[in-house]
Amino acid sequence: MYKGKKVLVAGGTGLIGIPVVKMLIERGAKVRVVSLDDAALAHPEAEFISGNLTNWQFCNRVVKGMDYVFNLAGTKGAVSTGKAKAASFFVPHLIFNTFLMEASRVWDVERYLYTSTIGIYPSANEPKKEDIAWNGPPHHTNLFAGWAKRMGELQAESYKIEFGWSKIAIVRPANVYGPFDYFDPSSAMVIPALIGRAVKKEDPFTVWGDGSAVRDFVFVDDVAEGVLLAFEKAADCIPINLGSGMGTTIKELIDIITSYIPGLNVRWDKEKPVGEDMRVLDITRARGKIGYNPRISLKEGIGKTIEWYQENRDKLSQHHNVFHEKALIS
Repeated sequence: MYKGKKVLVAGGTGLIGIPVVKMLIERGAKVRVVSLDDAALAHPEAEFISGNLTNWQFCNRVVKGMDYVFNLAGTKGAVSTGKAKAASFFVPHLIFNTFLMEASRVWDVERYLYTSTIGIYPSANEPKKEDIAWNGPPHHTNLFAGWAKRMGELQAESYKIEFGWSKIAIVRPANVYGPFDYFDPSSAMVIPALIGRAVKKEDPFTVWGDGSAVRDFVFVDDVAEGVLLAFEKAADCIPINLGSGMGTTIKELIDIITSYIPGLNVRWDKEKPVGEDMRVLDITRARGKIGYNPRISLKEGIGKTIEWYQENRDKLSQHHNVFHEKALIS
């Protein structure tokens, strides 16, 4: 399916993009990576183009001639970052998601993958099935990024209705973690932020909340495999969850981290916001429809991530930091 195909991977230097690009090249694809990150993060056998996809002319140019397009571009951040940097999440996502899909339609791209997020879901105290997504607004801690991602899903549906272009796969990953993540403690997601601080032996090792919040953490390699499976078997505009299918409390997560990095003086700050009480994905559809089967346990994945971080901390500056931008649109 991929051999000799020209494949554009937007965000191909990011957490999910790096393993997806590797898998595509191993399958014989001719990959073009578009990113704002340092070129050193791109696969050596991929064509790398630096640029901002919120610019229509640039977006149109890099899509032209492609057979397949994977939209894995995005901004990640902690609960506090999502609230403080609302515009930085909302505006660029809304624009480059719209431009990339529209350029792909204009240039008759055969097949497209859109990466949504667990953050589009309304609150629910049980694993979230795909069909509940529009039962209410996103949780208030994911309001801006959640709505921007929802608009991308709606755009795909509108193309199916008006133009008959239905070869669009939509995936909704859970809390993805692993090598090449963003570990800046001031803005990172929970796992990389905690690992970054734990490796530095922060004292006290402060954790927000009381440890009871439940999350669905999934290792990046499992998600990358799920992305390709969805692209191959579910390019039909019907969203598919990609998670571990299991809930883990923050207390359990801390226990795993401290098993690798002992001696931390853990202090719980119950005055800080923690987001939803429970955020876990139901992966029944993914298992049945595309054969998705996450294999890496949280303990194993945390171990792999800590080991990578300890060996590669010098590479982290190669990621572009969107929160340092003055203009939100190129």
